[in-house]
Amino acid sequence: QVQLVESGGGLVQPGGSLSLSCAASGKIFRIYTMGWYRQAPGKQRELVASISSGGSTNYADSVKGRFTISTDSAKNTVYLQMNILEPEDTAVYSCYLRFPATATTIWGQGTQVTVSS
Repeated sequence: QVQLVESGGGLVQPGGSLSLSCAASGKIFRIYTMGWYRQAPGKQRELVASISSGGSTNYADSVKGRFTISTDSAKNTVYLQMNILEPEDTAVYSCYLRFPATATTIWGQGTQVTVSS
């Protein structure tokens, strides 16, 4: 059974940086996509960034140029480096791992990111 464990997050001032990580354990298929969604109170869940097993990345327009997603395949871990954070980035960030071969999506527990002075 695949499990995801997230770490990082917390409180940061506007303009600051935070890094999130998400480690996957268990059987990982060769073809997958990992990434992060976020959901702020009263708003719809939004795809923040994703990265495929082939290295292709995708970002929400609102975070392009500020956030960077990367992976360490040896550690089955995905990272989200968040720079120049804005109050609008405040949300619960949830990591996911998707296997297209089985149409399966596994979710992390979610971590709170708060950007406030």
